[in-house]
Amino acid sequence: MASLRHLAAGPACHHRSGVAAATASLQIRRLPSCSRSRHFTRIYAISSNDIRVGTNVEVDGAPWKVLEFLHVKPGKGAAFVRTKMRNYVTGNTVEKTFRAGSTLQEPSLSKETKQFTYKDGSQFVFMDLTTFEESRLNEADVGDKQKWLKEGMDCNLLYWNGKIIDFELPITVRLTVTDTDPGASDSVQGGTKPATLETGAVVTVPSFVNVGDDILVDSRTGQYMNRA
Repeated sequence: MASLRHLAAGPACHHRSGVAAATASLQIRRLPSCSRSRHFTRIYAISSNDIRVGTNVEVDGAPWKVLEFLHVKPGKGAAFVRTKMRNYVTGNTVEKTFRAGSTLQEPSLSKETKQFTYKDGSQFVFMDLTTFEESRLNEADVGDKQKWLKEGMDCNLLYWNGKIIDFELPITVRLTVTDTDPGASDSVQGGTKPATLETGAVVTVPSFVNVGDDILVDSRTGQYMNRA
């Protein structure tokens, strides 16, 4: 009986040890995979055929934004894409041509939402409302966008290699009219007039808009949308 008990125990022991070994083996095989995923770097690429206004591309190690594009298919020769692009870092604008179907690399850009809090001299101060860390942009970097920029407005700051290279306004901004000719009644149709907004921007508005009215403006075009 002792012999039988010994024989019965033997395979069970062997089975348990086999399961443990298999489990350990599985654990050992999983670890390298997790380690590799932490160090994986993704390469972003696009075709020149997919270029549109606003597309970001990396050329000669610098980030560029496409301002204009035209797909050209000549009667003879290969098709190409003619572009006008702005260098995010230097601000220079140049014309570049790419062969149709060629592969272009996208720059590694990141966006962070920050609130414009105040202007300090010639600098515009943006704050991360979670960490309260401040980021600053010079007046030259903000450019014409400042005429739509209002304190308390959330904007997207664009980063490349840890540096701010641009920022995006909300597409629709709400601003108050501070100066305009007296308005007509809402029932009067047609007619427009210039109106000065709280940021100093001047837009064309319907004749019924009055001083003190809040209006919505498309920050991309500067066009009046409607009353808020």
